Amino acid sequence: MTADLSFDVTADDAETGSTLVVGQSQPGFAGVTAADYLVRHLESTEAGHVSSADLPAIAPVQDGTPRHHSRLYTLANADCSVLVGELFVPGAAARSYADALLAWAAANGITEIAVLHGVPFQHGPDEHAVFHVATGDYRSNRLPEGVFRPLQGGFLDGVVGELVTRSLEDRAPDVGVYVTPAHPPGPDVDAALRLIDALQSVYGIDVDASELEELSEQLRSYYAQLANRTASVAEEEPLSGYGYDDTTYM
Repeated sequence: MTADLSFDVTADDAETGSTLVVGQSQPGFAGVTAADYLVRHLESTEAGHVSSADLPAIAPVQDGTPRHHSRLYTLANADCSVLVGELFVPGAAARSYADALLAWAAANGITEIAVLHGVPFQHGPDEHAVFHVATGDYRSNRLPEGVFRPLQGGFLDGVVGELVTRSLEDRAPDVGVYVTPAHPPGPDVDAALRLIDALQSVYGIDVDASELEELSEQLRSYYAQLANRTASVAEEEPLSGYGYDDTTYM
């Protein structure tokens, strides 16, 4: 990866609102799943996209129609825009990606950024929740005490780390990151639902999440049945019967 990586934002003139909601591809795909669900279930308009000549592109396809991998949408009934980032941005490219995104944000009057961020980290059953990492002004303006627990430790890297660090240095708008544990490979639908709920509670966005809830139930049922079948097979055909003493492939 070279230091000459650059990204461009191609966008129409549009009413962007004051908040940019960011959902990037990460293991578990919770953030990008939540962002994509928002723009598909609210009145939205695709207003632009982020691209680079230096990275291999992907072309997501839906119903035979290709689309850009990192798309910017405006919402008709909310004071925000949404970035749906389906391209995994390597760490070495995060700085230039943030450069392009923040230049667009500055030119369009964005005053704060809300990041939907699913992260695979060790957690207990009572930690299937949304935690926050927020710069001072974002916390005081958007996060009344007790709404979301602060993330106790760790670090943010990649595009998210760039956005937060620059906000700390007053080189970017106020940033709030909504963090929830995500289970790879994904998409982790339950994690995406938690992020959508968080966004609704903070910004008052009203979106019908029933389609995602139904998908979550279907996946839960599928994996429960798969676990039962696997357990039944293991009882009928113990692993010792498969010649695991053979070390040919060790």
